[in-house]
Amino acid sequence: MSVVTNTTTIGAIDAPSRRNTELALLVFAVAIPVFAYANVGLAMTGKLPSGMLGYGLGLGLLAAVGHLVVRKFAPYADPLLLPLATLLNGLGLVMIWRLDQSPRLIQRAKNAFGAFHPDAPKQMLYTAIGVALFIGVLMLLKDHRILQRYTYISMAFALFLLILPMFFPAVNGAKIWISIPGLGTIQPGEFAKIIIAVFFSGYLMVKRDALALASRRFMGLYLPRGRDLGPILVVWGVSILILVFETDLGTSLLFFGLFVIMLYVATERTSWIVFGLLMSAAGAVAVASFEPHVKLRVDAWLDPFGCYKTTGACEQIGQAIMSFGSGGTLGTGLGQGNSDLIGFAANADFILSTVGEELGLAGMMAIFLIYGLIVERGVRTALAARDPFGKLLAIGLSGAFALQVFVVAGGVMGLIPLTGMTMPFLAQGGSSVIANWALIGILIRISDTARRPAPAPAPSPDAEMTQVVRP
Repeated sequence: MSVVTNTTTIGAIDAPSRRNTELALLVFAVAIPVFAYANVGLAMTGKLPSGMLGYGLGLGLLAAVGHLVVRKFAPYADPLLLPLATLLNGLGLVMIWRLDQSPRLIQRAKNAFGAFHPDAPKQMLYTAIGVALFIGVLMLLKDHRILQRYTYISMAFALFLLILPMFFPAVNGAKIWISIPGLGTIQPGEFAKIIIAVFFSGYLMVKRDALALASRRFMGLYLPRGRDLGPILVVWGVSILILVFETDLGTSLLFFGLFVIMLYVATERTSWIVFGLLMSAAGAVAVASFEPHVKLRVDAWLDPFGCYKTTGACEQIGQAIMSFGSGGTLGTGLGQGNSDLIGFAANADFILSTVGEELGLAGMMAIFLIYGLIVERGVRTALAARDPFGKLLAIGLSGAFALQVFVVAGGVMGLIPLTGMTMPFLAQGGSSVIANWALIGILIRISDTARRPAPAPAPSPDAEMTQVVRP
């Protein structure tokens, strides 16, 4: 007597999609800004703001549509990226609306332009466009590896976007905007950072062995060969040209820093970071010595209260530092600060001063924690990606996001000279919010591909095993 048992190979076990977790987090991501909106209204006027219902429904609808698209087209994506971006964007809308209610800013706008146009409705429109682009990325970009085909095309397009503002007049001393009749101004550098990351990912995936292995050791560092220094010298030269002709310190730091980060990740050579820091410092010092606009910002950074009587370069950074000081640990409360004294940039890169004054050190740490979580989830996506292009692209996008947060926050807090860039999702600016929603969409696409379970292999004769059990 014998018993015959048949067993077959079991396919890959489906990984949890975590979409219900994302939905629960989105509820909190919408509820917290709505609560903050009500708090601002009560603090400033003593009653709930009339637009609170419309704001809550609008933000909730955008979040719900984004969630449904992720559930349909990227079911295995990271569940935190969409809620974190929604929370930041919602809090940014609240802060912009709070500054729109400031009598000082209203009167200043009327004196300068003859009329006051609130920025919160425009930012809500830009948010809707950004979410629409986010949806388009998920629906049209079925596989992130398709972008690898356009490595050198993306390089040409990115350089075009970076060079284009040189032919337009400077705004507040920097040439980083282009004017389009009927649409207003656009900041091409916000979109160029994504396209540059695509180019660097495709290029370094092919050249990483040559950059990592062909080197000489000197004082504990692996020095690259002269021919391999070509790419970093070209990128360094372009970043310096941007700094010279556009007087845009932020884009120059972002562009060059992104390349150095991706070089280090691709080659695992510390020498690239050392070369990058030395070259960026040398270029910045050289440009600051003869470019007046950059020199003024460096002087304001070195002595924030020293040039009030000679130039106006210190006024904004001085007011920002005082607003952080008056906020203390817990802040003055939403709607009860005086950061609107900063001027026209209060709702742009200096919006972080409003957060620091009205929410205090605790609120600042919470905002930085949200930014840090987005970067961490991007790095986790890079670690989980199964292809080298996806790894480099995820780390490049995460690095660009982190660098932008650092240069803006560092400039506003006096850690580094002011750059003129916008705080992602938080500050007023259509180009910034639209581009960063596209960035989140690409990260979600990569994370979906990385976490998606592999299909079960086709059955083969070897898959079926026959075991004879004898009594």
